[in-house]
Amino acid sequence: MAEKMTRNTNDIIQIENLKKHYGKVRAVDGISLCVRKGEIYGFLGLNGAGKTTTIRMLLGMVRPTSGSCYLNGKKIHSGVHDLWNNVGYLVEIPYSYPDLTVHENLEIINRMRFISNPRALDSIVETFRLGPYQDVLAKNLSHGNKQRLGLAKAMIHNPDILILDEPANGLDPAGIVEIRELLRDLAFNKGVTIFISSHILGEISKLATRIGIIHQGCLVREITAHQFDHFLQKKLIIGAWDNKAVQKRLSDEGYTANFTEKGDLEIKDEEAINHPENIVRMLVHSNLPPTLLKVEEEDLETYFLRTIKNNGNVK
Repeated sequence: MAEKMTRNTNDIIQIENLKKHYGKVRAVDGISLCVRKGEIYGFLGLNGAGKTTTIRMLLGMVRPTSGSCYLNGKKIHSGVHDLWNNVGYLVEIPYSYPDLTVHENLEIINRMRFISNPRALDSIVETFRLGPYQDVLAKNLSHGNKQRLGLAKAMIHNPDILILDEPANGLDPAGIVEIRELLRDLAFNKGVTIFISSHILGEISKLATRIGIIHQGCLVREITAHQFDHFLQKKLIIGAWDNKAVQKRLSDEGYTANFTEKGDLEIKDEEAINHPENIVRMLVHSNLPPTLLKVEEEDLETYFLRTIKNNGNVK
């Protein structure tokens, strides 16, 4: 049984031993975590890991089998209403009124949120670069612009808490960078607390201050963003016209080089990875110039498989 968490006034989001079972399927199985004020918490997991189910319970959209969720110290249940005035969210597919224009969609949210600032709508349109699409029906938007509209609706009332499920879906590289910088500004300069789920390792590692990794409904690891890079295994890949000769030369210099499935060589020595120029210099001087030299970092799936295999205790 999970231990009861001690609540801290700085913990804006708190999840205690949360479970959701659908028959024999354990979609979420005993998750406990907290998110502090002004923090960007990256909820990282492969598709189907339980991210969206957790977020739906956090927003009161799905009733937990057991466990509790709290926002600003208030327990989430069907009777809570005023709490949502300070929460913005985007869950899975950005919801909109398909037969209304972008402007009409935002106007509805503006009224539902009782926003008195006459500049709020124009400001959010400018922030998400939706100006050219204001008169376009929501159903005719590209996937990326539908995502922008969903994010605009989540943030139009300047919430203190943002809960975003896969917010980068459909965005082009420039759009992803824009959203990243916007979220960082909200958290670090305005104190907004952000809970963001994704299966994209690279984006979460650039954005989040702390990362929780979920797999098969369980929280298997929780680390800071600064620690994350140290957990990813890296290797130096080397290719040459005569890889057997290169392997022997590397061995003579004290490096362990093994053949990959493609017939290239790989070195996991930290010194070689951090200073590949030394390897190049040595091979060139030995008349064995490399035709391939690159540092590879394991991808999300590989990291997860390794994490699960080691019961989350990956070094």
